[in-house]
Parts: sequence; C-alpha cells; structure tokens
Amino acid sequence: MKVPLLDLGAQYEPIRQEILDAVEAVLQSQAYILGPAVEQFEARIAAYCQTRFAVGVSSGTDALLIALMALDVGPGDEVITTPYSFFATAGVIARVGARPVFVDIDPVTYNIDPNRIAAAITSKTKAILPVHLYGQCADMAPILEIAGRHHLAVVEDAAQAIGAEYQDGRRAGSMGTIGCFSFFPSKNLGGAGDGGIVVTRDAALAERLRILRVHGSQPKYYHKVVGGNFRLDTLQAAILNVKLGHLDDWTAKRQENATRYTVLLEQQKIDRVHPPKAVYREMGVRHFHIYNQFVVRVSGRNDLREALQRHQIGTEIYYPVPFHLQECFRYLGYREGDFPESERAAQETLALPIYPELTPEMQREVVKYIAIYVK
Repeated sequence: MKVPLLDLGAQYEPIRQEILDAVEAVLQSQAYILGPAVEQFEARIAAYCQTRFAVGVSSGTDALLIALMALDVGPGDEVITTPYSFFATAGVIARVGARPVFVDIDPVTYNIDPNRIAAAITSKTKAILPVHLYGQCADMAPILEIAGRHHLAVVEDAAQAIGAEYQDGRRAGSMGTIGCFSFFPSKNLGGAGDGGIVVTRDAALAERLRILRVHGSQPKYYHKVVGGNFRLDTLQAAILNVKLGHLDDWTAKRQENATRYTVLLEQQKIDRVHPPKAVYREMGVRHFHIYNQFVVRVSGRNDLREALQRHQIGTEIYYPVPFHLQECFRYLGYREGDFPESERAAQETLALPIYPELTPEMQREVVKYIAIYVK
C-alpha cells in the first residue's frame, strides 16, 4: 500500500467547488491586489489567533522578515533563536543585518529551551525569536518573563502552529510582540502557493506592518521608510478563507491520527521509536498540539527511512543540519558540539504521514514496517 507523506489532492476534492467558487468571485471582481478577500481573511485570522490585528503578507518567510523590519532590528543587533528549525527562522535575522544567537532546544518538544536564554542575552540583544516547531508551542511563560525583564521584543515563529494552544488556552502567535504564520501548501492551513500573515495586539505596530508591505509608502508614492512588496495575493486569501472554515476539523483529525500512531507503536512495543509528546495535554488545552508534522525519534533513522521508502511510505527529515553547522553561518563561530540536543535531533528524527485524510489502514501499514525494520 502506498502511503504518501502528504496528499493535498485528498484534501482538495471535498472542498473543490467551494474553492472554485471563491476563485471565480475574485476573477469576476477583478480586485487582485489587497482586495476584499484579503481584508476578510485578515479579520478572521486575527479573531482565530486571539489578536487584534492581522496583516497578510507574501510568505511565512516574509512574515518573519517584515516583523523584524517593523521592530527596527538591524546591523549591530542580536536576535536569540533556536538552531533547529526551517532556515527562514535564522535567515531573516541575517537578512536585516542582525546577528543570530543560538540557544539549544528542549529534547522533548524540540523547541528552544527557555532555561538557556538568559545566559545568551547581551547589551546587543534586541529580540527573542522562539519557534513553535511541528505544531506545538514553545514554553512561552518563561520566555515572556525573560523578555519583559530585559525589555526585549518577542517574535513568535508560528509558521507550523496555527491554532496551537499553550497552557491556559492562549494561541500561538498571540503571546509575543508579533506572531508570524505561513500558508505554504503543506501547512495545516495551506494555500495554492506562497502566503503568510503577521498578527499583533499593537495598533501602531500593525499600521507599520501595513506600510512596510507596500514598499513603505503612505500615502501612495510617498515613502518615509523603505519596505518591500510583501502583499498577500487576493486569490490566495480567497482560497484560504474557504480552508479556514475547515481548519478545526482537520486539526482534530490530525490529533486523532497522532493518538492512533502512539497506540499502534505502543502495541508493537517498539522501544527504539519515541513518538512526540503533547506537553500541554494535561492542562485541558484543546489544540495543545496541531501536528503539522508527526515526528518520531529513532536510532538508526536513515536505515529506517530507506526501508520505508522501499515500501512506498513517505517520510521527511525536518531538519538534517542545524543552523550553527550550515556553511552560510560559519562566520558566527559556532562549532559541532555547541548545541548537542539540536545535533542529536538532526540525526534521530523522522516525520511520518499525519495529514487529516490518512486512514487507519494506512497508519497500520506504516507502523507494521517500522516494527519490521526497527525491532
């Protein structure tokens, strides 16, 4: 049985007519740039993420970039973040001329370890950039406490975590100064191309974000600051408006699939494979982990992945090389061994299929072959 890592076609079919109607409405309106669909989507995302404002942008990467620009992060500044994430997390820090400062991860959640942040703060530190990796919030309470004590901005990289909740039900992106999301097609809420959004509770910051996304102009053709072309495409907003109405159902199915995987792995008594732990479950939070990815930790990861591939089971490695070992960041002076938990995660983690349309039979097939090749 073929089990793909992701099947976007299976998601599309039940909502096909809704999507086509939404696209046709945009085509009929001819309002292609920051049209009504964008405004509607921004309002709905702000409400969904428990913030006052949302500003649609061109990608998750640009969401992070414009967030740092809005906070005037630049040359001479330092931003503390994790070495274990998608490249954009650290790449945008370098792009604005600031210096990424890495702090190792917690081995259970794969998110930044807040106990290590204070030691990394210097007089040049401007912001902390935690990542809610794989769909689970970083431990934000101590991060926010540290940031408040040192007067630092907090930019949440929530690209993989829309709807994820922390402890008392606060949602990813709503806790820091700015929250950043991606609508890359593979995300829980994915478009038909690139797209992103920035959320905040700060009215002045929201206005600055809106100005920056149109080359820094206000009014048109008058520029007090240099921005960029960071607009969310209206067609993408129309498609995302449709998909947002299905997001909670999709999240629930991902959570069901995650529970089933955990039970199946436990039944097989596969001691070398460790499923992810939803750390806020005990606190009664509904969307404690939204499982953008279902990432297991396993010794002999590469051999297992090759075996699963032979049986047409899709997997992915998120991520094989931590930032401090990337060639482009060699100038930072980090060395192998500086962040052992990130390095170990890079060697041992493997993402299994978790999309909402995954069937129990497909999951049993995945676990069957894991049991064969790991026991």
